[in-house]
Amino acid sequence: MADHPILLFGFGNMASAILDGWLAAGLPPEQFAIYNPRSKPAPDVVPFHTDLPAGPFDMVVLGVKPQMLDAVAAQVEPQVGPQTMLVSILAGVELASLRQRFPRAGGVVRLMPNLAVALRKSPNALVGEGLSEARRAQVTALAAALGSAEWLVDESQFELVTALAGSGPGFVFRFIDALAEGAAQLGLDRAQAGRLAVAMVEGAAALAAESEHDPAELARRVASPGGMTQRGYDVLDADHALINLLRETLQAARDRGAEMARAARDNG
Repeated sequence: MADHPILLFGFGNMASAILDGWLAAGLPPEQFAIYNPRSKPAPDVVPFHTDLPAGPFDMVVLGVKPQMLDAVAAQVEPQVGPQTMLVSILAGVELASLRQRFPRAGGVVRLMPNLAVALRKSPNALVGEGLSEARRAQVTALAAALGSAEWLVDESQFELVTALAGSGPGFVFRFIDALAEGAAQLGLDRAQAGRLAVAMVEGAAALAAESEHDPAELARRVASPGGMTQRGYDVLDADHALINLLRETLQAARDRGAEMARAARDNG
């Protein structure tokens, strides 16, 4: 067993948030090591390396930008032998593309979280190949420590799940900002509108998470026939405006993921 069995290779915003979540979940800091070619703020309790540390590692979490995959693959591959599981958080890089670059890995996993991992509230999508039952259980536990773990049977759905659960917070942030801007354009102080919008969405999300009812039923219960909320629904529901907008939003994000996957295959 390595001194630091999990190596975070690359330490951008997502990898940093993942580590924060794992430490908040009580995982021992000595379980981790960080490699990044440039110094970055990081928890003092976790070793940070600007030169790639020697393995072997039980797991390498690949956290670079997707377009950097080919540039770093030769550097990472010697660290990813049969004793090492490769976990990739790279959007749009398929299992086949990873396996092509890391043929000796003892299992390959795609993990798609969002930045709520730092709060341990991220839905985490997973798909993998070549995993033993023990390794699958290990990565499931690590993902669940960051929120929830959702294994996909069919990798072809991974880009859609990424659009929903990975890009989704960005869409929600835009929705919050749009609510506040709409209220401001109708006369409310912009800063106050922003505070009210954030607090409202926080409470609504908590209620949806804890309620025995699904969001559609909660929406029905909020509105009274002919009341204020229903009048707002009439705008959102006209010609299925909200559903169509969000379907097109998710489709655009999903299709971009598919484009990135094709580029990774072509460059492999």
